[in-house]
Amino acid sequence: MPRTNPLFIVLNTVDSTNNYAMAKVHAGLSKHGNAYFSSHQTAGKGQRGKHWETSFKENIALSIVLELPNLNAAQQFQLSVAVALGCFDFFSKYAGFETTIKWPNDIFWRDRKAGGVLIENIFHGKDWKFSVVGIGINVNQLQFNTTLKNAVSLYQIIGKKLDVVALAKELHVSVLKRVNRLEKNGFIEMLKVYNQLLFCLNKKVKLKKDTIVFKTQIVGVTEHGKLITTDTIERQFDFGEVVWVL
Repeated sequence: MPRTNPLFIVLNTVDSTNNYAMAKVHAGLSKHGNAYFSSHQTAGKGQRGKHWETSFKENIALSIVLELPNLNAAQQFQLSVAVALGCFDFFSKYAGFETTIKWPNDIFWRDRKAGGVLIENIFHGKDWKFSVVGIGINVNQLQFNTTLKNAVSLYQIIGKKLDVVALAKELHVSVLKRVNRLEKNGFIEMLKVYNQLLFCLNKKVKLKKDTIVFKTQIVGVTEHGKLITTDTIERQFDFGEVVWVL
């Protein structure tokens, strides 16, 4: 059955666009490609249970519903790559060549975080039914919480305010284009591009595992999403196994 044109829905205030989108999916009221944008989130969600801060009407808080019948649970990182590249395509159009992707799917400009992605999935047994892709991008915000020492917005980069809703619609299209390529067996090529765009690629960084901080060089990411580094030996790390010390 061919897919119909997705909707772009603008909300005023929600606790979390991901929560809102997920509720629509569970109620059978959403479909592949639908996007939910909110001017304000009262309880935005980040990776590993963290809170995602966003100021009223200043930033993108967007969730996109995806249905990917040709992917299975073992291929979740493929979606992460496609979404990260969609965000990169959008953000680099405005911020330029200093935009990178910090493993696994944060958007960085120089050494500062401009956006993040949270993907939540629905499985029925082994079948991957839906994903809700939450994306936060800093657009017009100039002052951030002091705990966010490395945050940056497009306004700070290019020096002018932008239409947040219009940009969110651009981002929606950009992500769906990458997801469409993924569904057409485009992962291998996308992984190559993703690795070329990695934050701190071929540079020495500090990582922390448990209580140990160590220096290592970023080499790339495997097709299963493991970070590859090298120092005295080559190492591979799962997401959540190490923390960046920036």
